[in-house]
Order: sequence, then C-alpha cells, then structure tokens
Amino acid sequence: MSLPNAHFADAANEITYRNGARPMHDYLLLNAKEAPDQAAYIFYGREVPWRELADSTRRLAGFLREKGIGKGDHVGLYLQNCPQYVIAHYAIQMLGAVITPLNPQYKTAEVEYQLDNAEAKAVICGTDLYPMVEAVRDKLSQLKLVITTRYADYLPGLPTLSVPDDLTQAPATPENTFDLVSAIDETQPINEPEPVDFDNDIALMTFTSGTTGRPKGAMLPVGAATFKTAALFQSNGLEQGSTSLAIAPFCHIAGMCLGVYAGVYGRWTTIILPRFDPETTVQALEKYKVDMWYSIAPMNRAILSLPNVQSRDLSSLRFNPATSFGIPVTESLAEEWKALTGCQMHEASYGLSETHTMDTYMPRDAIVWGSCGRPMPGNDIRIVDIETGKEQPPGQSGEIAVGNPYVFKGYWQRPDATNETLKNGWVFTGDVGHFDQNGYLFFTGRIKEMIKCSGYSVFPEDVEALMLNHPAIAQSAAIGVPDENRGETVKLFVVLKPDYDGKVSEHDIIDWAKDNMAAYKYPRYVEFRDSLPATGAGKVLRRLLKDE
Repeated sequence: MSLPNAHFADAANEITYRNGARPMHDYLLLNAKEAPDQAAYIFYGREVPWRELADSTRRLAGFLREKGIGKGDHVGLYLQNCPQYVIAHYAIQMLGAVITPLNPQYKTAEVEYQLDNAEAKAVICGTDLYPMVEAVRDKLSQLKLVITTRYADYLPGLPTLSVPDDLTQAPATPENTFDLVSAIDETQPINEPEPVDFDNDIALMTFTSGTTGRPKGAMLPVGAATFKTAALFQSNGLEQGSTSLAIAPFCHIAGMCLGVYAGVYGRWTTIILPRFDPETTVQALEKYKVDMWYSIAPMNRAILSLPNVQSRDLSSLRFNPATSFGIPVTESLAEEWKALTGCQMHEASYGLSETHTMDTYMPRDAIVWGSCGRPMPGNDIRIVDIETGKEQPPGQSGEIAVGNPYVFKGYWQRPDATNETLKNGWVFTGDVGHFDQNGYLFFTGRIKEMIKCSGYSVFPEDVEALMLNHPAIAQSAAIGVPDENRGETVKLFVVLKPDYDGKVSEHDIIDWAKDNMAAYKYPRYVEFRDSLPATGAGKVLRRLLKDE
C-alpha cells in the first residue's frame, strides 16, 4: 500500500526564492552582473571572482557544445573539490546536459561501472584520476570525450594555506584528452544557456544504492537544486554575503548542496578545501573569517583535540550544521564546540539522494538532540506503517516517506527499483523513524538492516548509540546473525579506544550491554576490530560485515 497521489504544487509556493524559480546557473550569471569583482571561490588563496567564474563556465559550455555534447547527454564529473569542479558542473547544466558525479576515491572497476551504467558521452576528470578512466576507456563504447585538468592550474603563486603535495603536481595533459584550461581559453562563450523545463528536465544523475542493491542513477530535475537551496536559506534565516568553508566532497549530494549551490544562490564567498586536515581547516576559519561551515562530526572532534586550540580565534563562525558519521552530534560535543567558537553546532538534516537531501532542518533556537529536526518548508514527510501502509500518528514508528514537487524522477533504466521506491509522487526511503508531538523527526534505522530478535524489532543504530556510552568503545557496528531460538541475535563489532586495548574482554562488553539495555536487544556476540569498513564520508558499511 502507499500514500494517496501527492499534490505538491502548493508546497512549492511556500518557498520564497531570492530571484525566482530558475535554474541555479541563472543565479551564477546574475551574480556576475551584480557583483562581478566579488570573490566567488577561493582555492588556497587563488580568488575566482563571479565575472571569471561565469565567463569560464560559458566558455567551457561552448567547448562541450563544439564537441557534440547537448541537451540530455550524460557527462561524468570525476574531480576532487576545486574551482574546476564548479565551472564544469555549471557548464554541463547550461547545455541542458546531465551531470553524473563520481567519487574521487573510486577505483577502476567503480569508474567503469558508473560511466557504463550512465552511458556517459563525456567525462571531466583530474589528471590524478585519469589513469582509472584510461584503464577502462576501451570498454566504454558511449564515451567519446575526455577532458582533464590539473589542480595546480588554479593554485596561487603564494598560497595562503598549506597545500597538499599532490595538488601541486602539474603533469602534461594525457594523450587523447583535452585540457580544461586550454579549452576555456580557446573557445568563445555561449550566448545563452539552453532553455530547460524547470520541473521536468533532468539536471543531475547521482548514483546511490537507494534502499538496496548496487548503485543506481537517481534522476533529479532542474528545479530540485534551487528548491532545496531556497528552503535551506528560508528555514535557517541565511542571508547573502556570508563566507563559507566547503570541505565535504562536491560529488556527494550534501557537499554539492552546501559547496556548489548555496554559495551561488546566496552570492557567498566559498573557501574550497579538497580534504579535511584539522590544522589547515583552523587556518582557513581564522584567515577568512568563515561564518558558515557544514562539517562532519569527527572533523569538529579532531579540531577540539588540536594542541593549544583554545588560543585560536574561531569566533567568526555562526552557522555550523554537522552530520553524524562515525560519531554522533551530541549535546556534549556541541557544548564543547560552542565553548571554543561561540557557535551553536547542531545536527545538519535528514535527507537522501532521491530527494536532493536537506529534507529537514534543525531550528537553532529549539534544538532537540537526537532528532533530525523538522520538515523543510515545502517538504512533506509522513510515517507509514511498514506492513499496512497506513499513516502513523506521532510517537508511532514506520517507514519514512518524503514528498515535494522536485523529488527524483526515477532510477536510470531501472523501472523495477523505481516502482519500489517512488509511489504516487512519494519517495519511500527504506528508513524507519517517527515524529514526536512537536513535529521533530527521529531516525531509528533501515528496514533492510532491521534485526528481528524474539519477535522484537532491533535497529543497529539504536544498539550502536547505546554502546557509545561504554567508556572503552570508540566505534561499533551491530548486525543480525541467525539464532535457532530467537530468529536473529545481535552481533557487535567493536573498535576500542587505544587506552583500553587489551584491558577489556568480549564478555565485559556483553555484560555491560546486558545491564544497560533491554534483554531482547543486547548483543550476544562481540568481535574486536582495529577498524570498521566505511564509505568515504565515514558511514559504516554494515552489509560488508554481514557478508562476511
């Protein structure tokens, strides 16, 4: 069963756009007219003003058009965070073509899978990543164009921050590829972007595992980026003129929203870092007086652990949403961060690729710890009984369903998976959660990872959160293993804090859990590990542990 047909047209009317419901690249061009000399992006001290950003984007779009890329074509984007990423992103979309971002941590087989599955006609990649493309290029019959770029081409003569050694390398342009900077310099800009249907044309195909299986291309419409970015600004009271720090990977939907779209929508100056280093991050926050940073909780913890960090001036920071990966965003962590910076850190939001993420926001004056916040303006979230499909009242758990006018249009060439997830305009997330009486959403687990113990539903996230209260545990992952009598039983994989290595046994962990959680959910088996398998963003991959 599913929710009734969705009518989300009115929901879009709840959003007040800065300059109308128009593609994000229109906002980029508008910034170039209204503030041509303002720095749009800064890369280790190299400033790219709005005028240059817009001109380079239009010129690269012209080059792509000359090489046969047009509306509806799929183009891979395989780069670390850098100004070239932003230029390429908007150049592709100005042609009405579709971006398919690849994680720069991908290896050869992963690159082949995504480019082949997406039927990409072109790929734009760093010279550091091109060897992965080169190794499979002959296998990709659709791939006609490869553009490469050196990160060093956008570094200043005298960097203001510590530059990783690999970014300073300037190898020759590989054979059978085109250099991005040369393409920009030698091509006339397009006059106007290709007309697009804001509501229906596809602008982004981000690969995600969705609720299950190998990654699939979620097709997001042009309007999704503008809609969700406007909702971010409206719900959080954000204004133009901020200086933001972008470290989260642009290839991830959250990093894209905060690093590629938010700065363009709000005409911010965005400081780009391609990876996290605690000292370099603090240098950036201090030097550029950053007031907005989207972080991952372990980043904040690493900065708090820096020697003499109390002597650093991080007082410019005023908006710091953070995501719980590896460690949770807790009230105690937030209080430590506030004592250092004066900024109230909080959980970023709930969201997924299929909805262009940012489905909730946390009111900064009414934080509820442990929750994901309230639904974004214009965004509808329902809790649905897993068995019957009936909508659940506050306090009752069920599957989280999300609806707005710009959810994804389906998975590329996967009607079966689309029908499982997209029903009557609602995205059935495969996540389990509930609302409290005040409209705050609580995420409690994944349907596919739910463990059934003696008829009770046990969610791994719940067990793991409880186990973090044990003083010896740095990280844990819970999975279900077969049990003759109970159906399934919880097994816990544990990474100990260094000071406790060899001083705590598996039985000690089990006994503690038995005393601190319900009988049906405490782990009966414990296995110590030096580390846990995780995504590039730090999310633990329980399925790999279960596959073992």
